[in-house]
Amino acid sequence: MQVLLFGTCLVDTFFPEAGEATVRLLRRFGAEPIFPKGQTCCGQPAFNAGYEAQSRAAAEHFLWEFDGDAPIVTPSGSCAAMVKHHYPWLFRDDPKRLAKAKRTGERIYELTQYLVHVAKAHEAGLRGKGTVTYHASCHLTRSLGVREEPMTLLSSLQGATFLPMPDAARCCGFGGTFMAKLPEISCALADEKAASIEATGADTVTGCDSGCLMNIADAMRRRGTKIRVAHIAQLLAEGL
Repeated sequence: MQVLLFGTCLVDTFFPEAGEATVRLLRRFGAEPIFPKGQTCCGQPAFNAGYEAQSRAAAEHFLWEFDGDAPIVTPSGSCAAMVKHHYPWLFRDDPKRLAKAKRTGERIYELTQYLVHVAKAHEAGLRGKGTVTYHASCHLTRSLGVREEPMTLLSSLQGATFLPMPDAARCCGFGGTFMAKLPEISCALADEKAASIEATGADTVTGCDSGCLMNIADAMRRRGTKIRVAHIAQLLAEGL
């Protein structure tokens, strides 16, 4: 089965290993990932900053690049939520594009959604090692409603121990442009998140959104903590 892969800006720029792991996982579970070469940003940074026209232009380009009937998979709950929930609002006054936006929103999956509900990867006996805890990112949980899927996958890793994090769904302070506009608050939240991670005793922390993981990794470096920070796609692909 063909699936369209949306790589996201942060994966493309900072975390290509998460994109490569996503491709390995999709292929392992019978999908043929197609990467539309003209893809760009989903438009969320502009949307969050209040630049509606610029966000709409990015969204229209996304709808063009990912046209068709194939499922769309992305290693980002944040971007998936943008497409699914905010594209219809952007095209609320354009019936033709609104209909296309709604159809596209029905086709998009955050990676762990696809792996659990379509690929049944949690039943495949993936391997793991060490102790792992999980940060539940805001857009993934609150906007997209994905809560159990990542923990289902992590708990299924044979040879690894999953350690729940206190206040796992509390914001890490990234928030996209929030991090740049209010760095003092962002860093304070990231330090609180780092303390919660350390309290678990885990040797690895993972999550589904690269922005959160980038902010958490920075807090870990500032604290001198050697806990590994890795996208969930990487951890799962290591168990293939």
